[in-house]
Amino acid sequence: MPTPDRTSLAEIVEAGRDILESAGAAGLTMQAVAVRVGVRAPSLYKRVRSRDDLLALITAATVRDLGTRLAAAGSTGDPRQDVALLIRAFRAYAHERPIGYGLIFGPVQPGTDYLGPAVEPVLRVAAALAGPEHALEAARTLTAWAHGFVTMELAGAFNLGGDVEAAFTFGADRLIDALAVR
Repeated sequence: MPTPDRTSLAEIVEAGRDILESAGAAGLTMQAVAVRVGVRAPSLYKRVRSRDDLLALITAATVRDLGTRLAAAGSTGDPRQDVALLIRAFRAYAHERPIGYGLIFGPVQPGTDYLGPAVEPVLRVAAALAGPEHALEAARTLTAWAHGFVTMELAGAFNLGGDVEAAFTFGADRLIDALAVR
């Protein structure tokens, strides 16, 4: 009779995500995940081939989670308000899971297509704001600006004083104005 499963792939990935956020990349070991899910480290290899595979699974789960958050950010019918809500949700997510967020924008393995869940809501609001013919360009511009701002913010790079929240609002408002269909 086979031994019953003591954990699932979903539990392993969630444990890995939590460890990554609490202990950093160096703390994400197969042993740490095994302890968290209540099995011995060799048992993990039934579900995950390596730490690199675990990181890929964590990245994909993080993208799905972010995509869910972005999709729920709001659909008010006002493209300007929807974009503002979306980029605020993007920023809030990065603050909640900064290390996982960093994985999303790390090097992508060739042939890997896991960004879809997070891309769709951005394309949708970008099309509503800038017009369908400019949806991709607008989505890329919004993402690049929001990612740059958030990356600097998480790194503590805004050290000249002033109100960072006001700077975010100012930048978002100007970007929305610039991208909006006239």
